[in-house]
Amino acid sequence: MPRFRRVIHRPPASLCSRGTWRARGHWLSLALALVLATGIGLPVQASDCAADPGQWQRDGQVVASDTLLAQAAQQRVVLLGERHDQLAHHRWQLHTLAALHALSPDMVIGLEMLPREAQPALDAWVAGELDEAAFLDASGWQQAWGFDPALYLPILHFARMQRIELVALNVTPALRQRLTEQGWSAVPATQRHGITPPAPASDEYRQALADVYARHPVADDDTEALERFINAQLVWDRAMASALAEASDGDNLVVALIGQGHLVHGHGVPWQLSDLGIDAHSTLLPWRAETACDAPAGIADALYLLGDERRFAPPPPQRLGVLLAPHDNGVRITGIAPGSIAVANDLREGDVIVLAAGQRIASSAEFATLVQRQPAGTLLPLEVRRDGETRSLTVRFPAASP
Repeated sequence: MPRFRRVIHRPPASLCSRGTWRARGHWLSLALALVLATGIGLPVQASDCAADPGQWQRDGQVVASDTLLAQAAQQRVVLLGERHDQLAHHRWQLHTLAALHALSPDMVIGLEMLPREAQPALDAWVAGELDEAAFLDASGWQQAWGFDPALYLPILHFARMQRIELVALNVTPALRQRLTEQGWSAVPATQRHGITPPAPASDEYRQALADVYARHPVADDDTEALERFINAQLVWDRAMASALAEASDGDNLVVALIGQGHLVHGHGVPWQLSDLGIDAHSTLLPWRAETACDAPAGIADALYLLGDERRFAPPPPQRLGVLLAPHDNGVRITGIAPGSIAVANDLREGDVIVLAAGQRIASSAEFATLVQRQPAGTLLPLEVRRDGETRSLTVRFPAASP
C-alpha cells in the first residue's frame, strides 16, 4: 500500500470573551491568530479551474474516496486541517471522521480547541454526563477557544454517540508564554505535561513565519522579537504533536482537528510528529474546487474539493469586543476593543454584567454564547453594576449587510 508523503491558528481578537488586542504583552497570541486561522503560504484563490467538487485529489490527480480513506486509516495519525470559522470545513471534517471511524472503530479524535486542563470535561461529555451548556462551561470553551461552538457541536455529538475518545491537544496561553520567554529548562516537566522541547523549524517554516510576523501591525522590528514569535509557534506545534504521539499506541488511529496553518507543507505538527518518531501520518485539507488547480506542490497529502458554500453559510456570530473575567455577581469587563459594539453602546471597563435579556449571567462562556446567537439588528437588554450602582443598558447590534 503506498505511503503518504509527510507533508500551519488562535481565536480572533475581537470575540466577546477574548481580548488579545488589549495589551502589548498579548501581541503574540494575536499574531498567531493571523498565522494559523488563515494558513501559512496558502495561495490566492483562482476562479477558472474546472475541478469538480466532491473529489479527493493527490498531486493534482483524482483519487477514489474508498482508496484514499483506506490508505489514511492505515496511518497512526491523520491531520484534518481547517479554517476555524468555516462551517463547510467542519462539515467535511465530520464526514471524513465518520468514514475513518467505519474503517478504524478504535479511532481517537484530537482537538486543538482545548488545553490539557479541559480533558475531564471531554471525558464527561463522551460519557454522557454533561449537556451542551455544562460542557461549554466545564471545558472553558469560550476562554480557551472563542470560536462559535455551534461549528463544532455536530462533531462532538458524533463522538459521544459513537463513544469515541476525545483528547485535548493544546496548552494554555500562560504555559506557552512561560516556555517561550523563560525557556524549557525553567519549567519543570510536570508543569508542561511532559512535553519535550521542539525540533528546530526548517528554513522554509522560519521564512513563512517571518513573513507573517512582518505583516503584523504591532510587530517589533528586531531579531529577538521575531525569535520569540517563532518559538511560540514551535511550542504550539510541539504540544499538539506530543499529545497525538501519546494518544497513538501504534494500533489505534488518531485523527486530529487542527488549524491548517499548523499543517501545510509539513512545517508544523507533521514536522514535530516525525521528530517524535511518528512517521506514519498524513495531512488532509479541504480546498475550494476552483483553487485546486493552483494548489502548491506538497501543501498536503491530499485535498478534498469543496464547492462554493458561502451562500449557505450562516452569518458570522455577533461580537461585543470585550474581554471578560469571572465575578461573584456575573462577569466583569476587563478590556474593550476600540471601535467595537461595546464602545458604541456605552459599556465600560470595570462594568459587571449581571443580567442579559433577563437571564442571570453565571459565566463568561454563557454570556458569550448568548451574544453570539443574537440576530443582526436586534436589541439585548443588560443589567450592569458600575461604580456601585445598577444600570440598565440596551446593546443594539448592527443590521445585516445587504
